[in-house]
Amino acid sequence: MDRTPNLSRPIIEALYTEALVLADDVRAVFAAGVREPVTGEDAFVRLALSTEGLKTTTRMMHVLAWLLNQRALFSGELSENQVRLHGALPPDRAADESQLALLEPETRELIADTERLHRRIARLDEAWRQQIEARSPVRAFQDQIGRAFGRMA
Repeated sequence: MDRTPNLSRPIIEALYTEALVLADDVRAVFAAGVREPVTGEDAFVRLALSTEGLKTTTRMMHVLAWLLNQRALFSGELSENQVRLHGALPPDRAADESQLALLEPETRELIADTERLHRRIARLDEAWRQQIEARSPVRAFQDQIGRAFGRMA
């Protein structure tokens, strides 16, 4: 299988392991949002934990889904076309700075870690999609037509 030089099984496996560890950290931090409020706990902090926790867990699930699709592609369980059509990494929803300001520094750093991982995966996804498009028979035919018309002018 012809793959972009940026994607290889070891890279995907390393990113998958990193994402699993990060997802576990996210779960541990934001699991507090499902408990009853502690007496005296600031409602705005709980709201920030809830909203940023939802964004952060969603971000991690998107990253994990993308990595699982790549693993399935390497294993032959999905075709390149299936991944191209249905396996795009959704765009990220950045954290709200005003909400982040209410959270503990460790929580803010965890959220930033998930955003950085999402950006790394997004760059890989974009590079992979560009490489697929460059190899596309339609793209090759369009280039051939462009060259033919270029010679006629």
